[in-house]
Amino acid sequence: MGERDWALYRRTGVAHLVSISGSHITLFAALAIALVGRLWRTSATLCLWLPASAAGRWGGLALATLYALLAGWGVPAQRTVWMLGGAVLLRSLGAPWPGWALCAVAAAGTVTADPWALMQPGFWLSFLAVLMLLGMEDAGASPGGEGGQEEAARGPRTVWRGLRQALMVQGLITLGLAPLSLVLFGQLSLVGLPANLLAVPWVTWVITPLALLGALWPPLWQLAAWAIAPLQAWLQWLGGWPLAAWSVPAAGPGAVLLAVLGGFLVSLPLPWRLRALSALLWLPLLLVPAPRPAPGRFELLAADVGQGSAVLVRTAHHLLIHDAGPRYGSDSDAGRKVLVPLLQALGERRVDELALSHRDTDHVGGAQALIDALPVLRLRASLAPGHPLLAQVADTRVCLAGQQWSWDGVEFRVLHPFHAARPDEASNGQSCVIQVRDAQGHSALLTGDVELAQEAALVQRWGQSLRSEVLIVPHHGSHTSSGEAFLAAVAPRVAVMQLGYRNRFGHPHPEISERYRQKSITVVRTDQCGAWTWDGDGASCTRNVRRHYWQWMRENPAPVAGAVVASSPEVGERE
Repeated sequence: MGERDWALYRRTGVAHLVSISGSHITLFAALAIALVGRLWRTSATLCLWLPASAAGRWGGLALATLYALLAGWGVPAQRTVWMLGGAVLLRSLGAPWPGWALCAVAAAGTVTADPWALMQPGFWLSFLAVLMLLGMEDAGASPGGEGGQEEAARGPRTVWRGLRQALMVQGLITLGLAPLSLVLFGQLSLVGLPANLLAVPWVTWVITPLALLGALWPPLWQLAAWAIAPLQAWLQWLGGWPLAAWSVPAAGPGAVLLAVLGGFLVSLPLPWRLRALSALLWLPLLLVPAPRPAPGRFELLAADVGQGSAVLVRTAHHLLIHDAGPRYGSDSDAGRKVLVPLLQALGERRVDELALSHRDTDHVGGAQALIDALPVLRLRASLAPGHPLLAQVADTRVCLAGQQWSWDGVEFRVLHPFHAARPDEASNGQSCVIQVRDAQGHSALLTGDVELAQEAALVQRWGQSLRSEVLIVPHHGSHTSSGEAFLAAVAPRVAVMQLGYRNRFGHPHPEISERYRQKSITVVRTDQCGAWTWDGDGASCTRNVRRHYWQWMRENPAPVAGAVVASSPEVGERE
């Protein structure tokens, strides 16, 4: 499955079904228990030594454990094996335990075997879902939560009750896990209920058995592949809805805990009125305001996209993205991996303008993913006619010097190129350069990959009006850019180098790093700082604000602009 497939499964809320989940291992264990028990019964000697039912349980557990190991031993697989093992042991000892206790022991076993499991979303989603199902089972899954077993019935009435119960269970699980899904993944599938109503039974009882039995008779794999086709069509239709997925800005820990508690209470066997009231605990998460700059101000965020460029400029009500980062592989790029999740966390629901400086893949590699994920109202690009991206946005404009516009009291001005891009022209020389200036005079210069010749032309045409507090360093610190005259005209306080850790070009070039140091310009490197955010009053590095447990490096003292000063480069440029 490619990245586009996974994006579709996440958007429709069925990703848990197409991974090695607990239901797959439980189904495999049930088949293994039946097979081992049947084979065991063929030997009277073995049956006298150990009953076939017990042998089936232990043999099925052993095979299920082997299957989970071969599948990668992920957190859902660990949880399932621990719970199966506990159930088999308790059944053999004749010591019935409540389901919640067995779940607690399984969680303890998982954390003991893999302490880092606590850092994985699958741990929390997996165990919370099991607790919800156990609570529904104890209550008899009755609509009012009063519990009790319904009297047996036959015929169409039984089918209707089964369908109604399945619908209710799926709906409660979807609602119960919704807050945690929003927190962990930044989005919630609004079509998850209809998607899972078909996907759960189809994957569990058709596709998965055929895939497993195909190991014994390979032609069944072709049947499984044919069975996937109608499911894929159904999911693509649902995923194409405009509101198939919904996201909220990142919230604080208090709002997260309240929302998760409210989701869990919704699934408990409580009267419907109490369940409805518990949903009010979601409000701090759902209604968290997205922080935005004040009118007349802007915020600049240089994203950490590796060896490439992507800069977000946010005003009070608008968003400009200058370049979209690199393509990492055939189905992976900075747009899908970095920018879309970042925009979801910031609460951005559209891109007012996507500016693509030039055609190099380290600047436009993520553009298609952005266009697919969010409405892009305007595309301004320095791309030659016929480029496929030009047909993706209705309002498309050629980037040319002299263009300017204003958003919320913030001025945007295009300084380069001086003519439309041509296919026979070097791509770096076509770079779209944009200057941003707010009502208080704070300014930033977004340069793309302009080189020395274009820098000289910019100085000649614009002179001292190039002056900007923040400079996105041209061409990632290459020796072909950042000329003396250009730096003198811009006179930045902070220079931001967007580059990859130990990139193959050796950026930044030692000569360029020394040039910035001699001019006392604070240098920010995204390979050391992570994403860098600046709003005119101060700045911060993501790796200092949200440090991971493996980041043992001491935090460098922040200079005036809040940036991290670049360390001396170890290698030189080799392009």
